[in-house]
Amino acid sequence: MNRLLNVSSSPHVRDSVTTQSVMFDVLIAMLPAAAFGVYQFGFHALLVIIATMAACVLSEYLYEKGMKLPITVADGSALVTGMILALNMPADIPLWIPMLGGVFAIVVVKQLYGGLGQNFMNPALAGRCFLLISFAGKMSSFTLDGWTGATPLAQLKAGQSVDVAAMFIGRIPGTIGEVSVIALLIGAAYMVFKKVISLRIPVTYIVTTALFVFIFGQHDLGFVAAHVFGGGLIFGAFFMATDYVTSPITPKGQIVFGVLLGILTGLFRLFGGSAEGVSYAIIISNMLVPLIEKFTLPTAFGKEGKKS
Repeated sequence: MNRLLNVSSSPHVRDSVTTQSVMFDVLIAMLPAAAFGVYQFGFHALLVIIATMAACVLSEYLYEKGMKLPITVADGSALVTGMILALNMPADIPLWIPMLGGVFAIVVVKQLYGGLGQNFMNPALAGRCFLLISFAGKMSSFTLDGWTGATPLAQLKAGQSVDVAAMFIGRIPGTIGEVSVIALLIGAAYMVFKKVISLRIPVTYIVTTALFVFIFGQHDLGFVAAHVFGGGLIFGAFFMATDYVTSPITPKGQIVFGVLLGILTGLFRLFGGSAEGVSYAIIISNMLVPLIEKFTLPTAFGKEGKKS
């Protein structure tokens, strides 16, 4: 034989799920939020989505072509990165800014670390944080119906009241994809139905954030609901914190991960200078995933535990 085949021991599991099928399920799940964002904010929001996704795909193709690597754009991961990044953008942002963020996400955070499966943090969120630091003014300017105003979380931080019902429906200023909780939950339900994600991380994340806000913020259910529905919490919990590459694979680790996300988000929102904190909470927790998994790995079957 010219080549040897290494065959692992049984049992063997066959599954029709592929990277491409998972990525396209995630894209489908984000369509309701994207459609609502375009409906609410107008045609420029659609241009932001198209331009950002195109920048991500083109960056991946050109990098792999230039480095003589296998071309992987067909797996859909660059499209998902572009969609997530675009939905985290203000609707009226100049197109070149999210496109620059897409290049940073794909080339610096994903490809320079070895491509899909090797990145140590979520590329889309890393791209967003890069843009938040570099273009703070443009990234924090939100417009609704031609009027520029503060997001509900910024209003809460300033001591003002907010309309929780409007936050749930989505008639609020914010990024393209984060405003409508209804649209996001429809997409989340699709991913759960398709078994793309489990509810372990998102539910733990949301509940921990709600408890933190209730304990250390205001003992008011309306205030807590505003923090759950506002900002990118729902979007982050279901579509970003559940990223296969940058989240724990152990069940206990996923619970720990969700709790850590909730605590960090609560800290950033209540005690930080910004009204939001989901993006930074997720990428910080991403970097702690190897440590979380180290201490939450289950004992191998047939292996004795430590003797006391």
